[in-house]
Amino acid sequence: MIESTTQIRVRYSETDKMGYVYYGNYPQYLEIGRTELIRKLGFSYAQLENDFGILLPVLEVKMNYHAPARYDDLLTVHSKLLEVPGVKITIHSEIYNEQDKKIFTGYVTLVFCRALDMKPVMVPDFFLEAVRKNWN
Repeated sequence: MIESTTQIRVRYSETDKMGYVYYGNYPQYLEIGRTELIRKLGFSYAQLENDFGILLPVLEVKMNYHAPARYDDLLTVHSKLLEVPGVKITIHSEIYNEQDKKIFTGYVTLVFCRALDMKPVMVPDFFLEAVRKNWN
């Protein structure tokens, strides 16, 4: 397993008329979390795309809302890679509020694709080596 933790402060623009974080903003929080998890492996998204020609389009998103987040809440996003990737990579996430209450769970599945033709490919060797090196 590989884990990363990221904190996000809820901005006013992310809330709805009820004062809660608008449900459509949670995928952005998941993206921040998985970007930091990939960075923990030693890569940035920009490197994957520009230097290695690898894109990671989203295949599936699953979201479960347990309690609302509000403006100015400090959220902690826990992102986890629970399986060694193949053609697909799934990042599981939990979001907690400042009281350490779990308010959200979900996952995002992405597909490794060649930028040149958008064809799915197996996880590149360099990425797989980084996963194995960081696996706990």
